[in-house]
Amino acid sequence: MTSGTVVHNLICSKTVPEVIRECGGVPVRTRVGHSFIKQVMAETNAIFGGEHSAHYYFRDNWRADSGSIAAIVVLEALSAAGVPLSDLRKPFERYAASGEINTKVGDPNAVIDAVETHFVGAEQDRLDGLTVDLGDWWFNLRPSNTEPLLRLNLEAADRAACDAHTEEVLALIRAESDPLKS
Repeated sequence: MTSGTVVHNLICSKTVPEVIRECGGVPVRTRVGHSFIKQVMAETNAIFGGEHSAHYYFRDNWRADSGSIAAIVVLEALSAAGVPLSDLRKPFERYAASGEINTKVGDPNAVIDAVETHFVGAEQDRLDGLTVDLGDWWFNLRPSNTEPLLRLNLEAADRAACDAHTEEVLALIRAESDPLKS
């Protein structure tokens, strides 16, 4: 595999930077959104960029999104491996994910600030919303750009931990967005 810089948005699985490093590449994390991916690809001369939403950008295709090129790459890998896609993807299914969970709130930024305070001491960043990494699980909580919603993406070591931590963070969101709270 050719090494190089690969850009991914911050809600992609932890598997993504792990695999990029395992293949000799350099992972670069960005905000969510095609304009951010394309900008960082140009700045880093990245060979590839990908989003959690299944948009894939190729340097040799003018950093344009191309599902067709991505499909051809997958078909080539399937042909070379000679196994079903379900078998080919197993090594990449390392963690359990919540999927994106949207919660309507009155003041998304106030809720994010309260959740940030709850996890003080954990590794955190504000690249896009709030990302908190607690070692064996992490989450990103970011406001929608168009609606009064918070978008939660969480990943953990296994399904039970993912479900438990998802409920934990959702309980914090609900508690902080309660209109009766003073």
